[in-house]
Amino acid sequence: MKGSQIRMSEQKEGASPPAANIRILEFSGLGPTPFGAMLLADLGADILRIERFGAGRPLGGDPQYDFLYRNRPSVAIDLKSPDGLDLVRDLAMKADVVIEGYRPGVMERLGLGPETLCAANQRLIYARMSGWGQTGPLASRAGHDINYLALTGALYPIGPGNAPPTPPLNLVGNFGGGGTFLAMGVLAALLERHRSGKGQVLDVAMVDGISVLLTQMAGWMQMGLWNSGRSNNLLDGSAYFYRCYETADGRHMAVGALEREFHDAFVAGLGLDPLQFTDYLNPAVWPDRFRRIEPIFLLRSQREWAAIFDQLDACVSPVLTFREAADHPAHLARHVHAHSGPALQPAPAPRFARSPARLPDPVVSKPDNAETLTNWDVTADAIRLLQENKVLG
Repeated sequence: MKGSQIRMSEQKEGASPPAANIRILEFSGLGPTPFGAMLLADLGADILRIERFGAGRPLGGDPQYDFLYRNRPSVAIDLKSPDGLDLVRDLAMKADVVIEGYRPGVMERLGLGPETLCAANQRLIYARMSGWGQTGPLASRAGHDINYLALTGALYPIGPGNAPPTPPLNLVGNFGGGGTFLAMGVLAALLERHRSGKGQVLDVAMVDGISVLLTQMAGWMQMGLWNSGRSNNLLDGSAYFYRCYETADGRHMAVGALEREFHDAFVAGLGLDPLQFTDYLNPAVWPDRFRRIEPIFLLRSQREWAAIFDQLDACVSPVLTFREAADHPAHLARHVHAHSGPALQPAPAPRFARSPARLPDPVVSKPDNAETLTNWDVTADAIRLLQENKVLG
């Protein structure tokens, strides 16, 4: 690595982050729940993550690279213990927000559901993250990102027409339709509470968020601008000017030359005459155009094509790995990535001119329960008793 990414020590002194002084109690989970909490922690919220007592790491790996858990400490509490449950209820009394991502009914069985906690703290915002939602015939069913994409119609159009649909990692369901909507909902509820003085319960379902992400596609389909299959559509890789091409070295270039000016620059960059491509929006010509262009890309390496298109405003880019992306001059200039300890990770977004977001702290793998709980106004005597009774992990 070139080592010029922004580091924690470079964070400037100034105004507090946008969500400073907001206290959030997060019940640790996987995927969308920690991602949404991470977004809020990056914005400066004071988040305490509650880990299940004795919970392991289902996927293994070095915890210092668990970036989803950055910028907030954790404490392991025995939720089967009356003392542990009392501790959590006490913490919820001091919180602005509770975030949980368990199946419907789990928190109620623990005595930590919204009916209990919100009755005791009427300003509490209780955000419930799930796949299928808190209601409906699938509410209690298990699922993962790919299942939510499948039943919302988001998975069907992704991938080549002659192969099964291709899962877009877990970006669309877990993080796009899930965690991002969780963070947005919490922030909106905080704004509403500023007016009403009251908290409320948020039902954040990935199937809801994914469906919202499909808004443009839904409109295009009803206007007759989108075919139901995985072919002959503008953004599904069928168009020769919106897809990836292999280069001579086995790498790829991504082409997004949608508008006429960018399309003509793209064609010119290949050494072709744009006047021969005036009907570029006609899907009938796309297969032949692809077969004509594909071998041209195979004549040069990715580096050579990148050098050519760096000189043209054609919306053509090299397909980079994460490590290569971190070293790209444009990302270096904007400090898109940040160092925290030995780790390199994406920096918080968006950018704030006056109240910058919090740069990533190293992930806390072995929290100091006493210090963590003291910061939430739990007395030293209470902490000592909890430790003696083995309520804290």
